[in-house]
Amino acid sequence: MLQDTLTIRFYQKLTDALVELWHRGYGFDQLQTYLDGYLAALRHASALEVFLVHRLEEEARRFLRDPANFQGPAAPVDY
Repeated sequence: MLQDTLTIRFYQKLTDALVELWHRGYGFDQLQTYLDGYLAALRHASALEVFLVHRLEEEARRFLRDPANFQGPAAPVDY
């Protein structure tokens, strides 16, 4: 579980971008590449401590593996 506020912000931005890319038609391999690039940029920029980047990576990969995160919104119910 992420607890650092800056790490949580990066996680939210990353997962929002992954979902947006998925809905725009990008495949899983392309999302994986985006994730790898995002994490590499964080490491290169020293935006977070190394252990926080590792935690962010673990959580983001868990997010990416869960198909429920990439389903569209629920259809409205007619009564």
